[in-house]
Amino acid sequence: MSEELATRVEDGILVITMNRPEARNAMNKAVAEGIAEALDRLDAEPALRVAILTGAGGTFCSGMDLKGFLRGESPVVDGRGFGGLVLKPPVKPLIAAVDGYALAGGLELMIACDLVVASAGAKFGIPEAKRGLAAGAGGLMRLPDQIPYRVAMELALTGNFVDVERAMALGLINRISKGPAIEGAMALAREIKDNGPTAVRVSKQIISESRGWPQGERWERQDALLPEVFQSPDAREGAAAFAEKRKPNWTGQ
Repeated sequence: MSEELATRVEDGILVITMNRPEARNAMNKAVAEGIAEALDRLDAEPALRVAILTGAGGTFCSGMDLKGFLRGESPVVDGRGFGGLVLKPPVKPLIAAVDGYALAGGLELMIACDLVVASAGAKFGIPEAKRGLAAGAGGLMRLPDQIPYRVAMELALTGNFVDVERAMALGLINRISKGPAIEGAMALAREIKDNGPTAVRVSKQIISESRGWPQGERWERQDALLPEVFQSPDAREGAAAFAEKRKPNWTGQ
C-alpha cells in the first residue's frame, strides 16, 4: 500500500483515505492501485462489512492528477477503471465521506459509491469541459441516473459546481454531517454493519443491477437471488433474535 493511500479498520469498517492533501488528493496511479487493493480486501475478508472512502486534508478528491496526465501516467487499474473503482465497485457497501471538493474524477469516484455523506461547505461538479476534457469515468453516464437529466446536462456542459444543500435536494448525497464527513459516514456505516451481511450484500446487488434488467424479467431475476438471503442461517438467526428480544449474532452465512 502506497503512503499516498492509508487504510484502517474500526469495528468491522474499512476506512480508505486518499492521502495527497498537498495535491487536493488528485488521483494518480499509486492511489488508484491502492484503492483497488483495499476494495479487494473488503470483499475478501468476512470480518469487514462496509467501507468508507474519504480524503485527507479537508478535500475528498479534485480529480485526475493533470501533471501526471501530462507525463503520460494513467490513474486506471485494469478491470476496475479510473481510481481503481469506477468500473467495478465492491460487492459490499461503500460510503463516500466528502469534505471540501468532489470534482471531475473525484465526483466520478463519489457517484460510484453506494452512499454519500458530505460536510457543510462541500462542493460537487464535473468541470472537465472547462479544460477541453470530458467526464469519461462515469460522470456522463452515472450522473443522469442519480439526478435529473437536465441538471446533469447543465453540470456537464457548463462545468459549474453545486453546493451541499443543492446536492442534498437533488438526491446526490444521503446526509449532511454536522462535523467532518467521516463522522457522519462512520455513523451510517455502523447502522449498515449491524444488519445481516448477506441481506445487505444481496440487497445492494439487486438495487444496483435491477435498473438494467428488462421490465418483464425483473421479478424472475430478483427471485433467483433472494433464496441466498431467506434460506441462510442468518435469516433464522434474525428471526430468533427478534423473538427472543436480543441482538442478532450474525455469521455472514
